[in-house]
Amino acid sequence: MLIIPAIDLKDGHCVRLKQGAMDQATVFSEDPGAMAKHWRDQGARRLHLVDLNGAVAGKPKNEAAIKAIVQAVGEDVPVQLGGGIRDLDTIERYLDDGISFVIIGTAAVKTPGFLHDACYAFPGHIMVGLDAREGKVAVDGWSKMTGHDVLDLALKFQDYGVEAIIHTDIGRDGMMTGVNVEATLELARALTVPVIASGGISNLDDVRKLCAVEAEGIPAAITGRALYEGKLDFAQAQKLADELAEKA
Repeated sequence: MLIIPAIDLKDGHCVRLKQGAMDQATVFSEDPGAMAKHWRDQGARRLHLVDLNGAVAGKPKNEAAIKAIVQAVGEDVPVQLGGGIRDLDTIERYLDDGISFVIIGTAAVKTPGFLHDACYAFPGHIMVGLDAREGKVAVDGWSKMTGHDVLDLALKFQDYGVEAIIHTDIGRDGMMTGVNVEATLELARALTVPVIASGGISNLDDVRKLCAVEAEGIPAAITGRALYEGKLDFAQAQKLADELAEKA
């Protein structure tokens, strides 16, 4: 199980939100590059970035910070990025900048043709972020609920050729109330592409619960707020995940 630290970017700073509310941002670092190096030095094998301003604006807004992060970790640590990616030119630019995986969220739901084109143009580099509450998908930085069922969309996007689905339970994200293992597992069992767990991971128990179902198709988990608030020690979490994998 890969534990992936999240770096959420707002106005060039590293922040965390509670349930996606931009007005409830807590700044954790004013140097995104240094934060990325910190996680690499702690043993992170991948980083998860979100351009929060970009997600709201529908276009990239933190490119300088994103470039600084990619430069800081070099080629050793793949970086996946989401937030405001709405056209193929943006994807190409990010991949040229050294981003390994581009995450399409709102645009995948609203304009599935774009996602289809992206998977065709950049095979192996496109992930989809599905943010859900009680099985229904939310868009536009979680501000709008849709009637779309998570599973239906995930199956459709799998057929397009996405690399992975990132499943976030938005009722739990940033709240540190524990990960929604049941909903993530249900999705993973229905799909053949990997499902990355996100939202609510708060302690080593959550890591244990996810590792117990890793073989069902959940190879990685994203965590943010718990790391920054000291509730979860990253190096300890990854070490535990590695030890459990060896025993499995």
